[in-house]
Amino acid sequence: MDLVGNSGFQPIYAISGLLVGLLIGLTGVGGGSLMTPLLVLFFGFHPTTAVGTDLLFAATTKSVGTTIHSAGKTVDWTVVRWLAAGSVPATIICLIAMGYAGANSSGVTNLIFIVLGVSLLLSAISLLFKKQILHCITRRYPEFGTASSRRLTVLTGVVLGVLVCLSSVGAGALGTIALIILYPRLPMVRIVGSDIAHAVPLTLLAGAGHWFLGTIDFRLLGMLLVGSVPGIVVGSLTARYAPDKLLKAFLGVILAIVGFRMLVK
Repeated sequence: MDLVGNSGFQPIYAISGLLVGLLIGLTGVGGGSLMTPLLVLFFGFHPTTAVGTDLLFAATTKSVGTTIHSAGKTVDWTVVRWLAAGSVPATIICLIAMGYAGANSSGVTNLIFIVLGVSLLLSAISLLFKKQILHCITRRYPEFGTASSRRLTVLTGVVLGVLVCLSSVGAGALGTIALIILYPRLPMVRIVGSDIAHAVPLTLLAGAGHWFLGTIDFRLLGMLLVGSVPGIVVGSLTARYAPDKLLKAFLGVILAIVGFRMLVK
């Protein structure tokens, strides 16, 4: 049961969707990383419902963002295909396992809290210490971004598929950081565009699976989308002009706090 009530239109949901959509468009981060914990911790939704609803929210919102980025030629479709080659089968297997265990069972719920908390903390570390991580990896493995990228991109897709299925987190924050590491020569705007483009089929597939499992709140979804669609349009159009460092630092701190809160709940 959510804390705001179940009757009529709730503007707070639309406002939340607007803010999250704006952040997705600007940075590629913010879908599951912010919306799912917001629904669980602030609005009081069951974790499985929050994850399932947020997946379809992210799929719809990022479809709009992909259209904007694609029109601006900021999507590398080869990278998107390699990611999907790993994430799609991993997501299907994860959904089957959730259905077998019981989507709303205490075991799955506890696993969602753990995976969500850990994913958020990893996302925060990646955002706050991106330069240090990139420097360490590229110095030790100078071939990153060339010979090893294809198989590592597919492997990254597998990890993202499992994380997104269980927590709806990963397609933005961790996906963006992984692509920066794997493709250091790719402009940031193309990293964000490619990550958003990959998130569409991934979150749509995972969301469809959660729909089959009965964990989608469509009333909530509609209200979130009222705000998120204009939000991501504005964010995507202005992404190349945004203060990237400031936004990422702010998001990193927020994700660290929320991730810790999910783990100690």
